[in-house]
Amino acid sequence: MDLVVVATVRFNLLYALIIIRLARRELVWVNVTAHPTPEWIARQITEAFPWNEAPRYLIRDRDRRLRAMSIRDKPISTGSPWQNSLAERLIGSIRRECIDHLMVCGAQHLRRALRSYARYYNETRTRRSLNKDAPLARPIQRTARIVSHAVVGGLHHQYIQT
Repeated sequence: MDLVVVATVRFNLLYALIIIRLARRELVWVNVTAHPTPEWIARQITEAFPWNEAPRYLIRDRDRRLRAMSIRDKPISTGSPWQNSLAERLIGSIRRECIDHLMVCGAQHLRRALRSYARYYNETRTRRSLNKDAPLARPIQRTARIVSHAVVGGLHHQYIQT
């Protein structure tokens, strides 16, 4: 779990909260706000994880946490982003592959772009660490005609069979 800071066209700062599941590097939750309060972050965690799916541990920066869901938190040391390396790497990917190519107009625009990127990241984007599969496993496609579909507003393309 981590926050990404994004500047808008008018130089206002927006904060995007991302939550990643470590097992398959699945991007679980993305939401945007101009004012991230501890209460807002706690509400995002409860929305990201229903009671029956709550994680056992949550690796996080030095934010306040929600204890009512019986989640044990593992705060990282101050100034030690390498202790939350998967979230930091995901933030780098989000910046390089999505945010750096956009002129963000506002919170709704950023939220829509990040949710589109999350679908791409979970369903299409392959990783070597997952044996060249995406976090949400998909069936192997055999020979057929291959067609390109634009995703994330045309920033990326998914090649599928027809």
